[in-house]
Amino acid sequence: MKVSIIIGSDSDWPIMKPAAETLKQFGVEAEVTVASAHRTPARVEQLVKSAPERGVGAFIAAAGGAAHLAGVVASHTVLPVIGVPINATPLNGLDALLATVQMPSGIPVATMAVNGAKNAALFAVQILAGQNASLMEKLRAHRENLAKEVEKKAAYVASQV
Repeated sequence: MKVSIIIGSDSDWPIMKPAAETLKQFGVEAEVTVASAHRTPARVEQLVKSAPERGVGAFIAAAGGAAHLAGVVASHTVLPVIGVPINATPLNGLDALLATVQMPSGIPVATMAVNGAKNAALFAVQILAGQNASLMEKLRAHRENLAKEVEKKAAYVASQV
């Protein structure tokens, strides 16, 4: 299974690159493309509807401003859609967050924090891991490593007193 990352603009790539890198760390293939919910709606629809034949198991859709991309993706599929609001306007991403999180009943989008690319990738891995024992084990190891890092930091801080 792979994850399709769709970004509304090439300017979103520096923010979303960590999502592709995180997926790669877990051995999950990512495809990345630019498609706009407003400027290229037919392209978005075609990408989403053809995704199953490309082996896509989940989407990450990232956009700023009006940020309707995740909702448009979700309207064309029953696969999981994870929205990442991008800080691209003077409203510091609040407009994108609200546009992404306020989906109508029946068309869900899991919404991450503003610029939350890495968590979007981790959530996609969690979704795929439900059917993949190897991926589940990688997630468990990742969580254990996070805990070890906190313990190291705690020991360091305690040594500074």
